[in-house]
Amino acid sequence: MTHPFANAHSHLTEVLQRLDVPDDIHARLAQPKLALEVNIPVRMDDGRLQVFKGYRVQFDDTRGPTNGGIRFHPQVTLEEVTALSFWMTIKCAVAGLPLGGANGGVAVDPKTLSRLELERLSRGYIRAIADVIGPMRDIPAPDVYTNATIMGWMADEYNQIRREQVPGVITGKPVHLGGSLGRDAATGQGALYVLQQWAQRKGLAPGRTRIAVQGFGNAGFHFARLAHEAGFRVVALSDSGGAIYAEGGLDPALIMRHKRNRRELKAMLYCDASVCEEAEHEEISNAQLLELDVEVLALAALEDQITADNAERVRAAQVLEIANGPVDSAGDAVLAQRGIPVLPDVLVNAGGVTVSYFEWVQNRTGLYWEEAEINARLKTIMEREANGIFGLADEGMGLRGAAYLQGVERIVGAIRERGTCEYFADTLAATGR
Repeated sequence: MTHPFANAHSHLTEVLQRLDVPDDIHARLAQPKLALEVNIPVRMDDGRLQVFKGYRVQFDDTRGPTNGGIRFHPQVTLEEVTALSFWMTIKCAVAGLPLGGANGGVAVDPKTLSRLELERLSRGYIRAIADVIGPMRDIPAPDVYTNATIMGWMADEYNQIRREQVPGVITGKPVHLGGSLGRDAATGQGALYVLQQWAQRKGLAPGRTRIAVQGFGNAGFHFARLAHEAGFRVVALSDSGGAIYAEGGLDPALIMRHKRNRRELKAMLYCDASVCEEAEHEEISNAQLLELDVEVLALAALEDQITADNAERVRAAQVLEIANGPVDSAGDAVLAQRGIPVLPDVLVNAGGVTVSYFEWVQNRTGLYWEEAEINARLKTIMEREANGIFGLADEGMGLRGAAYLQGVERIVGAIRERGTCEYFADTLAATGR
């Protein structure tokens, strides 16, 4: 498997060569500004003290304070978090937001923790990183296996440390604690706006467009639900335990309702109170889902799902990256050679950070918007940036290259305005030295 940061950074190198930028911009973007590793002691319910490894990486803040998720997952490493902070830097620039990129996480399986243990860990993590975050420095947000409740605990802990109310330090909070309406569904909603623009360009009628969704967490569920409501045919869904398939289509909202009640992924005809009737469906593996013959394969799980090992078996007409880095560099090259377009993560999943930005703005001004206004503002940004990238791609760049070019040009512009080696070269030339 490719080193996560090397895989992420390879796309940047190609774009910087195309832009012909000075060497110090290469050096500036070759590593993060700050990488913090912490140990978090947590008193478990049985009295034991367990220590968890945590991280926070701030990659670049040239365009504004950094923003990025916190994930709780057993496979969290410094390398992974660095890659995610880099992607967030590009993503914020792609969306035109005045923010830089960061990411953090704790190496833990949250499913093994009680609710009280999870709260202690969440608050302990904030105590460990409190000195490097703040509403004008670094603004954490939810990611894999973190949610509004956890963000609320973290925001409350920071408030206690500071002895004041600082709602803008964390985004993705519960609405009653200063969170934004629309934030929970924002990543999935933004991905749907991008897909709809792509479908219009390619003449994909929603009713005849079959979608397979890998990953049924927050982003995957809301995307699947919203796509179903928009008339697309969601034919396959998966979670960490397996996948289901039904050629006639699935109702994601009913499936999620049953999953929350019974902890299993099953297709449903209807649910009335606690009574649900199971619909006809086929149980398949996650690997089989990736190889289904569909119009759209939406990847909403984790990194490196499509690699050189399985890219040749992908039969989808196009791939939608809702997760961060679900197609690695080698898999990307194979798909490009086969003519399968990949709508890239730095565009497709930018809805989450965009509404996090809206939440941050609302927290700082004290003025809060209705959900319809949130979605309208999100739609405007996602459609504008998607169409700009699609236009660049039509010039022969490819979708990922076009997205990176759009984002990197904005970052490079900000760095140049602060001064690069070009300034000194011009000064020396003017003085004849």
